[in-house]
Amino acid sequence: MTLTSTPPSTVPDAVILDYNGVIGLQPSTEQWNHLAHLAAWPDDDVATFQTAFWTARRAYDAGQVSDLAFWAQVLGRHPGPRMLRALRTADTAMWTRTDDRVLAVLEHAHLAGLPMVLLSNAPHPLSDTLDTTDWCRRLMTRALYRARLEMCKPAPAAYRHAVDATRVSDPQRVLFIDDRADNCAAARGLGLRVLHYTGQISHLEAALIR
Repeated sequence: MTLTSTPPSTVPDAVILDYNGVIGLQPSTEQWNHLAHLAAWPDDDVATFQTAFWTARRAYDAGQVSDLAFWAQVLGRHPGPRMLRALRTADTAMWTRTDDRVLAVLEHAHLAGLPMVLLSNAPHPLSDTLDTTDWCRRLMTRALYRARLEMCKPAPAAYRHAVDATRVSDPQRVLFIDDRADNCAAARGLGLRVLHYTGQISHLEAALIR
């Protein structure tokens, strides 16, 4: 699905931001290989590991299953306590790298007084970690996570929670930024402004900096 976005001509009253794919960088090949190795997966079959990982991920991100249940589904067996701790730590770590260019733009917007709300589909361990980061504590007015809300984008209620958190009454004065076209389409359907972020930092600057 292709969804084009034109940065708004005026700075919004508030912004709702996705995390992964906007602020957060995608995991590297080395990180995927490391996680698969911790899972005792064959070194030459990481692609199958990723398939198993994503097949089980939706319920885990939504907070519907525990760490143990998630990894048991991925592995096809229950991991022991030591393996579970290692998998959880490595999984969380590989989603915490951030794009310095994006954070610089958000810092500028924050200094100008623009309220920003994080709306992420992150699971509990990653949510807890993001809450402790300096950028999240300083830049975000609120941080809302799929696992805590027990609902995820593109469910309309997830967006409504985020809009409420901005304290802006008119959705047309709120800009939603996400790297997924389906999430952006859902936000647009609820009346929010939309920026489908595809890595073009100039588009982010145009939307948030005047």
